[in-house]
Amino acid sequence: MAGGGTGGHVIPALAVARELRRRGHETMFVGTGRGLEARLVPAEGFELKKIEIGALNRVGVGQKLATLARLPIATSACRRWVRGAGAVFSMGGYVAGPPVLAAIATGVPVVVMEPNAAPGFTNRAIGRLVSRALISFPETAACFPAGRSEMTGLPVREEFFAIAPKPRGEVLEVLVTGGSQGSRTLNRAGRESWPLFRGSGMKVRIVHQSGPKEYEKLREEFSASGLEGEVTPFIADMPRAFASADLVVCRSGAGTVSELAAAGKPAILAPFPFAADDHQTRNAEAVERAGAARRTTDREMNGERLFRMVSDIAAENGLLERMGTAARGLARRGAAQRAAEILEELAGGHGSK
Repeated sequence: MAGGGTGGHVIPALAVARELRRRGHETMFVGTGRGLEARLVPAEGFELKKIEIGALNRVGVGQKLATLARLPIATSACRRWVRGAGAVFSMGGYVAGPPVLAAIATGVPVVVMEPNAAPGFTNRAIGRLVSRALISFPETAACFPAGRSEMTGLPVREEFFAIAPKPRGEVLEVLVTGGSQGSRTLNRAGRESWPLFRGSGMKVRIVHQSGPKEYEKLREEFSASGLEGEVTPFIADMPRAFASADLVVCRSGAGTVSELAAAGKPAILAPFPFAADDHQTRNAEAVERAGAARRTTDREMNGERLFRMVSDIAAENGLLERMGTAARGLARRGAAQRAAEILEELAGGHGSK
């Protein structure tokens, strides 16, 4: 299992690893000692082989030179580990580079899972050499050899798929979330929008996940706004929060848009502008084209923009329902199971379980 650093790389790989273990296979991870994998992988009972490697994309010259110097050493170490493997599964990211290169050099099949509309640097670099690419958006198929890609989506918790369509009530339920650490842009836009919602007389209830840093100040201001709802630093049960919402305002990382699709929730997407290769913008564009979301930019997202977008969506009869149906049309159930099946097929053909 190759890929580390962030939860977006580690958590889906863990879902596939758990499925492989359930099927009786041995699974080993390659990662670094500083990424999220260093904590999550051992906690799940999987072996983690550590390498020293850094990024090549969107970094300074010094970082690039240091990474290029380490790349042969890290790849050599990975060759020893992957030589006896049946297959290598990659979520991309710079941590995946050495084990994937080692697999290609030794003839071990490589399966990549690319959850973004536009592949990241590592998956772009090795795209033509992979045995199979598991994707979430149809347009991503063009980045891989014809016939080698399959729409599987990203592993998503079953609780999101279990959310039933929610008929809109008299009060519009809006969920604003910038992730567990919050978003300064969405926090500012939320704060600026509250007087506008209050002054409009719109019947709205807002739940705003702020992250811990700005929580106290936002909580006080929301309490004084006179609106229904709450500001909370963290939402532990996100499926429940999604189930209560008529409309979600959020970023557009791969995990987020996959959860929106599984839950069938319409959204207003404000992509994080500094995501690698601007992949959040590409994701938001793909979801908007499908009719499941409305998109704005981080620069344009302010209180007036947020209020106007919510008001316009709410004012069009049946639009929320149509967007929700379109979102659910993007969902793919059983991604971890399908990834495990493909890995079994390729490992069997490679002569190893």
